[in-house]
Amino acid sequence: MRILGIDPGLQTTGFGVVDVDGHRLRYVASGTIRTTGRATGLALGDLPGRLKVLFDGVSEVAARYQPSTAAVEIIFVNVNPQSTLLLGQARGAALTALVNANLPVAEYTALQMKKAVVGHGRAAKSQVQEMVRRLLELPGLPGTDAADALGLAITHAHAGAAMARVGEVAQLTRRQHAMYKAGRSY
Repeated sequence: MRILGIDPGLQTTGFGVVDVDGHRLRYVASGTIRTTGRATGLALGDLPGRLKVLFDGVSEVAARYQPSTAAVEIIFVNVNPQSTLLLGQARGAALTALVNANLPVAEYTALQMKKAVVGHGRAAKSQVQEMVRRLLELPGLPGTDAADALGLAITHAHAGAAMARVGEVAQLTRRQHAMYKAGRSY
């Protein structure tokens, strides 16, 4: 199985691809998709253009590496609501590209990823980088965004199989937090 991990960000989105054979993990590729700078020709204020760069970039990565599934980080609410909304739009562009490529998508929080990769949910970025390097036997440290994306792929490699087995026995349903339920919002 080949897993594509995506760490969404509006300026920099990380991606990581790993192959899974039983309990063995093998590094395939990783990198970042940048939405600003000379390469894109886009300014910080050009949100629609930047979202298109993200969509096209994730689509290209999915087409190039042909993953069988994807794992994406679930965003959390920041102190600044505007930043959260912008990050949500970047995440939406990445999710749309993955769904457009007909990939099943699993979602994990940063806390879940850090706990699966490092052993505790409050791990620093440098700890995630080092554990990803060790688990995938990389010659050097990946960048922080790529390390998070690889960490998501590793998390899905370990948790995805277990969740699939649970799903065969009992129907898994998405929690409905922050949605209307029984006529009330909570």
